[in-house]
Amino acid sequence: MSLKKIFPFLVWLPLVKSTWKDDLIAGITGTVIVIPQAVAFAMIAGLPPIYGFYTAMVTPIIAALFGSSYHLISGPTTTSSIVVFAVISKFVNPESDLEAFISLAIVLSFMAGVIKLVMGLAKMGKLVNFVSNSVVIGFAAGAGILISFKQLKHVFGINIPSESTFYEIISYIISHITETNLYVLGVALGTLLTAILIRRFIKYISKLYMLTAMVLGSLLAFFLGGEIHGIESVGNIPSHLPPFKIPNFNFEDMRLLTSGAITLALLGLVEAVSIARTVALHSHQKLNNNQEFIGQGLSNIISSFFSSYASSGSFTRSGLNYQSGAKTPLSAIFSAIGLMIVVLFFAKYASFLPKAAMGGIILLVGYNLIDVQHIKQIIKTSKREFTVLMATLLGTLFLDLEIALFLGIIISLFFYLDRTSKPNIAVFGKNEQGEFANILSDETAQEFPQLKMIRIDGSIYFGAVEAISNYFDDLYKENENKQLLIIANGINFIDLAGAEWLTNEVLKWQERGGGIYFVGLKLISQEVLIKGGFVEMIGTENFLKDKYTAIETIYKKLNK
Repeated sequence: MSLKKIFPFLVWLPLVKSTWKDDLIAGITGTVIVIPQAVAFAMIAGLPPIYGFYTAMVTPIIAALFGSSYHLISGPTTTSSIVVFAVISKFVNPESDLEAFISLAIVLSFMAGVIKLVMGLAKMGKLVNFVSNSVVIGFAAGAGILISFKQLKHVFGINIPSESTFYEIISYIISHITETNLYVLGVALGTLLTAILIRRFIKYISKLYMLTAMVLGSLLAFFLGGEIHGIESVGNIPSHLPPFKIPNFNFEDMRLLTSGAITLALLGLVEAVSIARTVALHSHQKLNNNQEFIGQGLSNIISSFFSSYASSGSFTRSGLNYQSGAKTPLSAIFSAIGLMIVVLFFAKYASFLPKAAMGGIILLVGYNLIDVQHIKQIIKTSKREFTVLMATLLGTLFLDLEIALFLGIIISLFFYLDRTSKPNIAVFGKNEQGEFANILSDETAQEFPQLKMIRIDGSIYFGAVEAISNYFDDLYKENENKQLLIIANGINFIDLAGAEWLTNEVLKWQERGGGIYFVGLKLISQEVLIKGGFVEMIGTENFLKDKYTAIETIYKKLNK
């Protein structure tokens, strides 16, 4: 194995001599963007803001060195943050035992990282293809709604119990709406409105809309009297680099967190690979999913020893990184170093940030997770995909997140198997031009008197055998003494169950004096037939190279 496979950064490292200036500019931009996000995402996860900074310092560096994408920026994300909170809050309340909550969050990150790394080493990168876009969109929308409702206590200034479910939050707010702190509500809505207006109308600072809105929200809170009127701040943020600390590997804790770690790993990989693919469509970079799994796994494992919680790829920061002119993953490293400088010298200013301002920003973050455009598209195009989306979305709101995710995956796989279990079978004939055509799409196409021609589009595998068998039973009854020609170009593969059924069907037709013939069957589709000895049982002479040869061969066997 070459060093470049073990250390993938050796591939792009020679490029930095000519690209480091572009990467530096993109890195500085990334530093500015990540500051408000790190604070917001840590709060979503139920952690102090400093842990968002720690995660944004360590994970981008490791992911950049060992990942595949040149533009993917890793760090704290909305999805990973809400999963962390949802998984751990079932066992520990962050408001009553913050130390235990932090400890479990770090262990969870380590466990998710190990799962990602193992999947990468086992070359399981293709697994993310089985999580459909509808599942991801539904989960993201549900998470966005959940995030927004979890922040309403900071928006209204009402002391909602932190362990409250989605519907309990609604009920609590309705029954305690008279307790709303108008000063807190003013700061939250003022920050939210400012962010929306800046992003919409002030283009030259639109990329900094979150940071600018938070600063203006902090000033509004100061002028309104701050904590005198119950406007709480996020509190002291330590001005030091991530400390090295071995996670508390407690077997019982790890057992409890296992299902959550699997969910976190799977979602994180889907998120990271999807973002990397999206950017690669524009950058034309060839990606390696398995290497991306390894990079994401190592970044979670190593960062957990530096007080960081679970991370993944960030769509906002990755897109901005590419648009800012980044050429190599060095930009992610510059961004992380820039954040270290900010924390060391400017952390004290972040401590004045009002929770109400953060609540307003997180409402916007939650809304941005609801992909309205794609949801409308799904509603228009596919009832099945809409069912998958709604099942995942509602599951996210009313069930455990891991159950919601797997529910969406299972339903989407069920629909896929249901669709592939019913291959399309079309009847062919000869039209006026002497060409073979589908009799449904070409009115001039006529069937042969003693020859039935059909085309199968799909795979003949265990899930489809029943549907195809029923169709052939009807053919057998309707076409006594007729020959059957299968146009097999559209058959993708035949498994053992399909090969056994097909052989028995051919022998049944032959015993009656007829026969089944195949034309255009791909070599890959014949693999099981050849290896299992089914070709000899069917007869090699029944596999023909083209339709005209097949007609000529079968014609000799017809009743003149």
